[in-house]
Amino acid sequence: MTTAEMPAPVGLFVTGTDTEIGKTHVSCALLAAARARGRRVGAMKPIAAGAEATPLGLRNDDALALIAAARGTALDAPVAAADYDAVNPYCFAPPVSPHIAAAEAGVEVDLARIATMARGRLTGGRPENDWLVVEGAGGWLAPLSPRGSIADLAMAVGLPVLLVVGLRLGCLNHAELTAREIRRSGLTLVGWVANAVDPQMARREENVSMLTNRFGEPPLARFGFRDPPEVMAAAGQTLFDRLVDKLTLGR
Repeated sequence: MTTAEMPAPVGLFVTGTDTEIGKTHVSCALLAAARARGRRVGAMKPIAAGAEATPLGLRNDDALALIAAARGTALDAPVAAADYDAVNPYCFAPPVSPHIAAAEAGVEVDLARIATMARGRLTGGRPENDWLVVEGAGGWLAPLSPRGSIADLAMAVGLPVLLVVGLRLGCLNHAELTAREIRRSGLTLVGWVANAVDPQMARREENVSMLTNRFGEPPLARFGFRDPPEVMAAAGQTLFDRLVDKLTLGR
């Protein structure tokens, strides 16, 4: 493939309506789909709270899942310290809000450093990745410091935003407030994904219909609760193909 034929690099910031609503689930499916399409994919989980101590340092499960999805390897495949740090530069042990974990560790999160790391993987004569997925932590306004939040991280990185809506009671309010804040930040909200996190949710289809009406477009993809691998892969391919149209043809 010549330089002229290489696809333009694409970066995406994945956020969600709350914590534990499937950001990593969706990000991994997207990475696997991009890799299956022959793309050079990469991932970042710049900030993670909730990690296990290992001989190589702290390791967060979400970051490890992203690495495995980008590489096409097993979850327990070894990851060198430098490779892990390139994906998850700020890793904290306690599973608490990042601003608490960072303060307890005496660490100040450097957003400019994270932005430089992300941009470096998408620029240059032959960038390291032609698809880079950067996953946030918690929800859009989850605090990183007494004044900063995940929104500030996303703005520093400067990539289009994909919103993962966890389908459960209360998601309508959370989704609309999050979408409003993303747009107010000046970043592009490229679309949304519906992820069924509560198998007992009542009136799920009515909720998706309402969000489709409020957002002016249906979800780019839908993920079910504990999808089997082949169903998850199909949803990831749908998401990837629709994002390619939005992010490349819209330039």
